[in-house]
Amino acid sequence: MTPSQRGFPHLDAGGNARMVDVSGKAVTVREARAEGFVVCSAEVVAALRDGTVPKGDALAVARIAGIQAAKRTPELVPLAHPVAVHAVDVVAEVGDEGVALMATVRTADRTGVEMEALTAVAVAGLALVDMVKGLDKRAEITGVRVVAKSGGRSGDWHR
Repeated sequence: MTPSQRGFPHLDAGGNARMVDVSGKAVTVREARAEGFVVCSAEVVAALRDGTVPKGDALAVARIAGIQAAKRTPELVPLAHPVAVHAVDVVAEVGDEGVALMATVRTADRTGVEMEALTAVAVAGLALVDMVKGLDKRAEITGVRVVAKSGGRSGDWHR
């Protein structure tokens, strides 16, 4: 039995990675949500809350970076399909231990946008770390994961 016959459509008969052909799938409205967290020091948390991060509005930069990243996912993830990204919302909420990041991506297309949501969170986190690294060299991104998806043949899923 070949890898593609065993239910791994991203592998050809020889086990080589390939892009799945989605041209025969129906266009449906699809949405994916992802989350992540940037752990940072009390000094960074205070600076984010007070708006005194030396490099500027770190949360705004993170949100814009996440939106931009979602739209460029196929350039970064080799087997991700180029999809029409119709909406991206990136939220950055400061808490006592750092910043919670959440991204929601919507499309009307033939395949889902889980990778776009994950990419949005990951790059928002990277941008935030870049903005605060002068205050906290230990800042780190954790817990990047899909938390929900809807639409498509497999239907809805929630973590």
